[in-house]
Amino acid sequence: MTGSIKYLLAENEIPTAWYNLAADLPFRPNPPLHPRTLEPLGPDDLATLFPPSLIEQEMTSRRFVDIPGEVLDVYRLWRPTPLVRARRLERALPTRARIYYKYEGVSPAGSHKPNTAVAQAHYNHRDGTRRLTTETGAGQWGSALALACSFFGLECTVYMVRISYEQKPYRKAFMRVHGADVTPSPSSRTACGRAILEDQPDSPGSLGIAISEAVEDAAGDPRACYSLGSVLNHVLLHQTVIGLETRRQLEMAGERPDAVVGCFGGGSNFAGLAFPLLSLDGTGPQVIAAEPAACPTLTRGVYAYDYGDAAGIAPVAHMFTLGHSFVPPRIHAGGLRYHGAAPLASALLHHGLISARAVGQLDAFAAASLFARTEGILPAPESAHAIQVVVELAREAEREKTEPCIVFGLSGHGHFDMGAYEAYLDGLLEDYQHPREEIERALAQLPQVAGGR
Repeated sequence: MTGSIKYLLAENEIPTAWYNLAADLPFRPNPPLHPRTLEPLGPDDLATLFPPSLIEQEMTSRRFVDIPGEVLDVYRLWRPTPLVRARRLERALPTRARIYYKYEGVSPAGSHKPNTAVAQAHYNHRDGTRRLTTETGAGQWGSALALACSFFGLECTVYMVRISYEQKPYRKAFMRVHGADVTPSPSSRTACGRAILEDQPDSPGSLGIAISEAVEDAAGDPRACYSLGSVLNHVLLHQTVIGLETRRQLEMAGERPDAVVGCFGGGSNFAGLAFPLLSLDGTGPQVIAAEPAACPTLTRGVYAYDYGDAAGIAPVAHMFTLGHSFVPPRIHAGGLRYHGAAPLASALLHHGLISARAVGQLDAFAAASLFARTEGILPAPESAHAIQVVVELAREAEREKTEPCIVFGLSGHGHFDMGAYEAYLDGLLEDYQHPREEIERALAQLPQVAGGR
């Protein structure tokens, strides 16, 4: 990252501006495309889904975007979040590495998701939106948006991936407490949902399917806009409050990170932590995205143009993808079950500025259990993937007799995921890796864009 950010954050204060990585990139990412014409997308093309303020942020070239006072007032309910030295985990491994985690589970929704949910609700309210539609996987994003909508007086409709809807009833209850209408996806409420149910009545759903339903719902209601919890530039922008705080907290501790690790589904938690800490000239820390082996977008996908949703009605992005028709298995890290990846993060991986590792479900839960027994926090299954990569790095450091500083994002707590932990402890979980032919079948349906693959 170029330029100074010290003026943004004094001790124990919240950043007053978000950081836009796109302003500092040494290359120009390919633009998103219209889903029907496959031509570059313009601001007017997004007007049926997003309010003007967020469209402007999606396309801004400014390095810093001021955080509105109304958003800061809500952030102060839980920010700044703690950066903690995991000394007990270090001793348990054992390792010479110094391990720190940035804990976002202290937010009212128990995850990092309110950082953008509050911002999106604010801008939608300011621009005259009355209702927001969205999708959610594990329920973290739906919980955050329901919370944010209640703060700003907006209606909220959530399409929740069916398998998570069944596995995590208390997430659904949390959303309903805050006034949201929650529907399992695929559903009979939308044309795309009905089409999928007709073809596969027992579909477990996916984030791609739920996105299709939420987009169709919003596009058909002039009072409504669509809200996305990951992937898009403005979402990643809002999450950089995490990394900006972390950078200042590390300075206060006299540390410089050698490795930065974040779990990766669509990319919001990863980007929020990593973007302000990333060095674009290659002199900074090693930055690693930890994803599930059962949904290996970054490690087994291709860098190509693809639809952001299953029905092909959302914008087409240049990203790492497994194919928009890809339906991942019923793993318990519901927030990581997405076929694509944030275009900005995808471009960084394509240019070799970050790396990715795939983690099996059993290894992830073993690492999470170790973390809970040593640090006293039960991690969300999504965060468990990052913890496993940290364990690997720490053990590598011990073998090599090095003393790196490792920082990772603990994106949320696992209090709503006890069913998953119980299944793990009872030996009912298993690892799953998709056969290559299944991935190739989904990739064969990519849109035909010149130079896009």
